[in-house]
Amino acid sequence: MTEALILLSMFLMIGFGVPIAVAILGSALMGVFILNGHLGFLNAALSLYDGATSFPLIAIPLFILAGALMNTGGISTRLIAFVSALIGFVRGGLAMVNVGVSLFFAEISGSAVADVAATGSVLIPAMKKKGYTPRFAAALTSSTASLAIIIPPSIPMILYGALSDTSIVKLFVAGIVPGLLGAALLMGLSYYFAVRYDLPREESFSLCRLWQATKDAIWALILPVIILGGIFGGIVTATEGAGLAVLAALLIGGFIYRELSFRKLYDALVDGVNQTSVVMLLVASSAVLGLYLTETELPQRLAQGITGITTNPLAVLMIINVFLLFVGMVLHGAAAIILTVPIFMPLVNQLGIDPIQFGILLTLNIALGQQTPPVASVLVTACSIAKTDVWSTTRTNLPFIGVLVLVLLLVTYVPAVSLSLVNALYGP
Repeated sequence: MTEALILLSMFLMIGFGVPIAVAILGSALMGVFILNGHLGFLNAALSLYDGATSFPLIAIPLFILAGALMNTGGISTRLIAFVSALIGFVRGGLAMVNVGVSLFFAEISGSAVADVAATGSVLIPAMKKKGYTPRFAAALTSSTASLAIIIPPSIPMILYGALSDTSIVKLFVAGIVPGLLGAALLMGLSYYFAVRYDLPREESFSLCRLWQATKDAIWALILPVIILGGIFGGIVTATEGAGLAVLAALLIGGFIYRELSFRKLYDALVDGVNQTSVVMLLVASSAVLGLYLTETELPQRLAQGITGITTNPLAVLMIINVFLLFVGMVLHGAAAIILTVPIFMPLVNQLGIDPIQFGILLTLNIALGQQTPPVASVLVTACSIAKTDVWSTTRTNLPFIGVLVLVLLLVTYVPAVSLSLVNALYGP
């Protein structure tokens, strides 16, 4: 009963506008005080410190900073020009370019919000100018931006890996096939709409234009090869790869493209600090919540309750999916991961569900949460750029959300979609 009141108080505080991290911490402190009195506060202080000092978590601020540097250093604009020259000649070319650019950007930033801010500020106005409706431009840009957390590197995967003690590198590898599958389906759907509504082509294909765009973007194209090649090749860890991404973005934007001024660097650092502080405060607060959940054994009791209904792993995964979809609608991605991982991991381990598969399943649910109001952080950002209403854009976005749901179902019920590449590289 006490646990229900603690969790209810947390959601009530969030509903009344209290910052999520403060709501989590306040509720957790109340719980540990009820259990252990003043001694609980001492344990909570230690958990706060330990929760925010995990080495893998250092990758989060570094990837956030790398994304901010890409936005200001001329890297993202050159990627857009390259993809436009490569595939922009087909009908609905700008829609295709939208998906393709997010595919490249996803391999560097790991953040959907960074993706939509970088690509949307260029592509959405261009799509509107070419005759695409603002709702369509915002919906497509929002959905394609969620590829950034499915295709490695991925900040939600880093957070999940740190909380569940799962290999982050294997999570990155597992996200490749679902991410590419999602990109292919989004491209196919975009082409269908392009033909149906007679959307315009871009300029006709020009080998000369493609060559020039490739020369201009060559360093931007090498960047993901350096980062992912180093991580997957075992040369650097995911955290070291994040540092490498920052260094490469600094060198390319500042000394090769020469668009990264000291003022832009300062703005990128401030943006990175602001985003990082939100995530890390959530992480630290979650450690106290984890302490409370551990002492009350709520995850174990929840596992017993679900297995009392069914022990079929597929049925359990469906129950978890429905729960995660709801949580994703009302909480930001980091908060949703922090709240659900300590609750569901004992159940996942008990039923023998692969933690890598579950990590990709969780990440896809977070991606869906970014598209579904009322929170819908990525969709709201895209609508702000497009100057369109969130709810009407959501209706336009439903087919693209359907693509993400289809990929989620494939990951849930066809484990090979997420695990085949991992097993091929590292063994079952």
